[in-house]
Amino acid sequence: MENNQQLTDLLALDLGVNIVNRRPYAKEVFKWQDMDLLPHSSTDTLLCEIFEWNGRNWRTTGNNLIGFLFSGEELNTIKTKLMNVQKYPALIPDFEFNKDSMIEFGLSLPSLFNIGVNGDIKNAKDFSVKVNGVTKSRITNIDSPGIEILRSYSEFTQEQSKTYRKNIKFNYLSTSLFFAESVEINLEKDAGVNLEVSFQTQDVEVQAKVDTDTKKNFVLKYTGNQAPFAAKFTKGKDFDIS
Repeated sequence: MENNQQLTDLLALDLGVNIVNRRPYAKEVFKWQDMDLLPHSSTDTLLCEIFEWNGRNWRTTGNNLIGFLFSGEELNTIKTKLMNVQKYPALIPDFEFNKDSMIEFGLSLPSLFNIGVNGDIKNAKDFSVKVNGVTKSRITNIDSPGIEILRSYSEFTQEQSKTYRKNIKFNYLSTSLFFAESVEINLEKDAGVNLEVSFQTQDVEVQAKVDTDTKKNFVLKYTGNQAPFAAKFTKGKDFDIS
């Protein structure tokens, strides 16, 4: 399997950018992989969740495609299968959200990694979140439950066309989800600046490398059921129903 440097070189070549003595930035990785930051994340965020795009931001509709396709015991079975879709190495290099992208994404970014921020990120001398060991789960037409979902979706679009057009056709489905094995938080600030980071410790191993008034460096390793931080979205009408 490719190592980080090989993957970084491939990304740089494909995007036509120069990456020397640094990690790829999140924007570069997201563009390369055609992936987007989730607007929210929890351990019950599943593949095939339905999202709206308002021209600037993603927003969940609160629905999942399987809720339209299945019912009763069959729905429970498919949901269990979705929850247990295997994760594989995403074959993207370890990357980082630097201070500029942290400001752009705002407080939603660190919250995706169960990191709390108290204060204004703009007041930091430096603030970054490095993302390590990215894995990926996805829906395919050769694995369960993708096989069942795609087969039922084809029937659904024809037999319940009104519901399909209203809820799914012009919205987006999360067809891939991305997870981090660990993240490293680095915060530098001037003395007296009110800016702190906190994090949940459930299913998280925390290593404090530096923890002073002006410098903080923590590594969070996720040990339990992970919450995804990003997704690849497919428009409902383009979902593979062949």
